[in-house]
Amino acid sequence: MAEQISTKPYFIRALHEWCTDNSFTPHLLVGVDAQTKVPMGYVKDGEIVLNLNYAATKDLHIGNEAITFSARFGGVSNNLYVPIDAVRGIFARENGQGMSFQAEPQSEITSDQSAVSKEIEGVVNDLPLVEGKSKEVKKPTLKLVK
Repeated sequence: MAEQISTKPYFIRALHEWCTDNSFTPHLLVGVDAQTKVPMGYVKDGEIVLNLNYAATKDLHIGNEAITFSARFGGVSNNLYVPIDAVRGIFARENGQGMSFQAEPQSEITSDQSAVSKEIEGVVNDLPLVEGKSKEVKKPTLKLVK
């Protein structure tokens, strides 16, 4: 019998849809590890919170294995890759409603999984950048506007 697909990606997609249907801003809490491709300058204590609103993302795809999209950080476009196992929660920014997930134990990577990871990394890295921006990560800055 084939291994069952996890319910986690289905819950993530459902809560993302619920947020957007209610005009809430879906946010994703991600535990960053070696498989996660996010701007490291924005990672704090091994975690990052990502805005998954359609207005903040480009080419958002929530699959059964990973979440991929492009987003701008400090004006620089970045291609992100978040394995479903790295997702720790999804919630609405406005009211905090959502769902958290238990941390899943890291399994040993087989040679087949390693090859797939390298292939996915190549696809993510080959995605075009918006307006020819470089992949440099800049720290966020606040500007006081009166």
